[in-house]
Amino acid sequence: MAVVEDVKRRTGGRLMDLITTDGYAAYESAILDAYGVTITPPRAGKRGRPRAPYKVAPPGLTYAVVEKTRERGRVVEVATRVVFGTMAAVAAALGLSHVSRAINTSFVERQNGTDRHRNARKARKSYRFSKDWRFHEAVTYLTLYAYNFCWPVRTLVVKDERGRRQPRSPAMAAGLADHVWTMAEWLSMPAVRRC
Repeated sequence: MAVVEDVKRRTGGRLMDLITTDGYAAYESAILDAYGVTITPPRAGKRGRPRAPYKVAPPGLTYAVVEKTRERGRVVEVATRVVFGTMAAVAAALGLSHVSRAINTSFVERQNGTDRHRNARKARKSYRFSKDWRFHEAVTYLTLYAYNFCWPVRTLVVKDERGRRQPRSPAMAAGLADHVWTMAEWLSMPAVRRC
């Protein structure tokens, strides 16, 4: 619920064209709780307890899941399912997407893999775990920001007007930076505190 609420806060509460997750059942109720519209049934005029209010997905909420079937630790089948919205709405969102044409979780999985690779505290089966949450969070921010601003990504390279390859970081691709930053430049950037 905290993750979904954080996404809603960061996007200003607007509905995204398409939300995709893995098959973890808690996401459905968390998304409905965060974005859902509360319906209060009218009193029926009969004796007894009235029906309790409930939440329904608002028009425009499109959510699909990727469900993997495993046998002996190996993925043998990948299925997709539309939870909120219609298949037509999912197809329309995928048609407008600049990065994907299928329901998938590959972007967040790639980010998680990169995060585990770059942050030794998150490596699996390791003694390098964080004993203090503050340090864990600090190193997470360090690795994520360094990756997004200071690391030229091979798949984001563009060619300039002369045909030369120009390296780009994810922050450049998102329009947040105009060059690949050095670590010294990033670490010396003054922090801005919003009140």
